Amino acid sequence: MKRVLIVDDSLVVRETLSSIVSQHPDLSVIGLAENPFEAAKFIKKEVPDVILLDIEMPRMDGITFLKRLMSQRPVPVVICSSLVGQGSRASLEALEAGAVELIKKPVISTKEYLEESKIRIQDVVLAAAKVKLNPVGSAPKSPPAPTPPSSSKSSPIRGRKSAQNVDLIAIGASTGGTDALKTVLSQLPTDFPPIVIVQHMPEHFTAAFANRLDAECRIRVVEGENDMALERGMAVIAPGNKHMSVAGAPRSLRVEVREGPLVSRHRPSVDVLFRSAAARTKGTAIGVLLTGMGSDGATGLLDLRKGGAFTIGQNQQTCTVYGMSRAALEKGAVEVELALNDIPQALVELCSKKPAAGSPARVRS
Repeated sequence: MKRVLIVDDSLVVRETLSSIVSQHPDLSVIGLAENPFEAAKFIKKEVPDVILLDIEMPRMDGITFLKRLMSQRPVPVVICSSLVGQGSRASLEALEAGAVELIKKPVISTKEYLEESKIRIQDVVLAAAKVKLNPVGSAPKSPPAPTPPSSSKSSPIRGRKSAQNVDLIAIGASTGGTDALKTVLSQLPTDFPPIVIVQHMPEHFTAAFANRLDAECRIRVVEGENDMALERGMAVIAPGNKHMSVAGAPRSLRVEVREGPLVSRHRPSVDVLFRSAAARTKGTAIGVLLTGMGSDGATGLLDLRKGGAFTIGQNQQTCTVYGMSRAALEKGAVEVELALNDIPQALVELCSKKPAAGSPARVRS
């Protein structure tokens, strides 16, 4: 049973979240606090497995409390705020301060919307409870510089045939994926096949996340829009609360963005993206499944592999939560498991062939 502390200045929100969390058989609410000072007193008596934390609160805001908590007694924290739905700078700051996930506050709406909110909140809390936090006072290791294929360093895909004429890279991630994606994308060269990504993330936040990655990567990173053409040197992130799929033919691919019910408990769903990639690329793709709880993406990655795509799963040792990639491995969908820092090099090696004629690289200005 995972123990949850809820910190929010609204009594209605505290009671609503408590009801949602308590409905899951593996979760229990052990405390409700209306501000960080009450939360700090509670933690001195009993340390929870997860904290659900608001950002805007009187006396002390959630970001300040989060920073102090991470420096003194790290606990997995899920930010639950209305600001998340606005794609605010505060949401990005929360991730940088150590929050493991972001979710929107539940809103009284249709029965279907409330049910989806319950699923999302429960899944996120369960995932957060499994997160491996860095020891107190330690900092995450910076990703190494890109290693060219000709380096003397042992190849992470030694003995495996290089993919032929790669038209697309499809990546799925969830809890811990924001940092994992930065590690992968920041090491890829500008002249690279198009990349499509599903990162489980709230609506409106994906645009800010894409902008942040775009500023830190050599390739161009954007939020997906319906009918957007996929070009070399670009990565497209599925917008929050929308499914994204691949359409068109190899070397003239585009993305489709649409509404729809939850698939594999998610929207956007990695399975939706991977299945469409498998149908459109006929083996000229690479599928990558990164850290995250649950099994979204496992079936789609199997479709990719059956269609001839090269498939990679992030290994247990480097996953924040070893769930999605493990589910794919158990299905036989993963051709090779790699440490996170080895995945960029593997992608570079697999895509080392020159692009086909008529597919010029897009150069960033």
